[in-house]
Amino acid sequence: MVKVQSVPIPAIHADERSHEADHPSSKVAQFGADQPLRLDCGVDLAPFQIAYQTYGELNAERSNAILVCHALTGDQHVFNVHPVTGKPGWWETLVGPGRPLDTDRYFIICSNVIGGCMGSTGPASTNPATGKLWGLDFPVITIPDMVRAQAMLLDHLGIETLFCVVGGSMGGMQALQWTAAYPKRVFSTLAIACSTRHSAQNIAFHELGRQAVMADPEWHNGRYFEKGTQPHRGLGVARMAAHITYLSDAALHRKFGRRMQDRELPTFSFDADFQVESYLRYQGSSFVERFDANSYLYLTRAMDYFDIAGDHDGVLARAFRGIQTRFCVVSFTSDWLFPTSESRALVHALNASSARVSFAEIETDRGHDAFLLDVPEFFDISRAFLQSAAKARGLSVAGEA
Repeated sequence: MVKVQSVPIPAIHADERSHEADHPSSKVAQFGADQPLRLDCGVDLAPFQIAYQTYGELNAERSNAILVCHALTGDQHVFNVHPVTGKPGWWETLVGPGRPLDTDRYFIICSNVIGGCMGSTGPASTNPATGKLWGLDFPVITIPDMVRAQAMLLDHLGIETLFCVVGGSMGGMQALQWTAAYPKRVFSTLAIACSTRHSAQNIAFHELGRQAVMADPEWHNGRYFEKGTQPHRGLGVARMAAHITYLSDAALHRKFGRRMQDRELPTFSFDADFQVESYLRYQGSSFVERFDANSYLYLTRAMDYFDIAGDHDGVLARAFRGIQTRFCVVSFTSDWLFPTSESRALVHALNASSARVSFAEIETDRGHDAFLLDVPEFFDISRAFLQSAAKARGLSVAGEA
């Protein structure tokens, strides 16, 4: 049995910080014990819930739904003001009336992934078997697990097929998994700044972040909520290290160079003498106010395990054999986290599978985070792809007969 309701989402921790529980802004789909989520680790997760947002209207044919998949540190608040931070939605540059993901034309769905910390079941949720928060007792999850949970949500919403699945970074991984696992349910896919598997370097950066969290004396083997503490320092360092990988040397130089922070001479100390140091410290401190440390461990591990070709004897083309989905793959020249070479490998595999695929490498110095920023060429390509796919599908505007 599935129940969907607009209710306050349980707080992540029993502390005084503001969480989504104080802002009942998301819809929540609750799946009972009779509908377990079968995880790749062999565990049947039940009961569980998915927090999600929708924008726009579903048309009469139920054919204009777009699923937006969020990245590692994102959530379901893709377009609305974030209830915790008070900041605009994380993809308001791409989603909204008149934008490429036009909410006047499409029905946009974005859910918080399983393992997340903004309302969907994860390590910060209550374990029904114990009445305590899961912590590290929560089972390890994968990208395919996230997609299976999203498929269950769409089943409940009565949406059989998606007009498009869109995502960047970890969201792009989910988009690719959707096409591999449910090819008949996805008409088109926009995969941005992503790969079909993590490189050794990316796994290494994630391990650096996890070790920073676990080395924090306030982590308490993942039971920090029972101690009334938070591993803020460790999670902040993890965020700082990760954020460097989202940028590029050129972008950092253009924005900060070697400029001092509010001073002309060095302090000859370990204070934040340089602007770039102050910037990274801000990124770390602001992140810990909205994200759960254990969720960070689980989601980075899910990305590390992702490998579409792994289930097909290492041959990527086999994962997309016979697929009818239309693809648009986008990369950015300065993205060294998911370089263009990995996007080209995906495109070659799709070509070998006789898939309809277009590819664009966009010139920018903004690094991996370019997909979240104001990059007009990216917007133009996304709009053109979706318009072409909509014409091919014969989409009607929501509300039309």
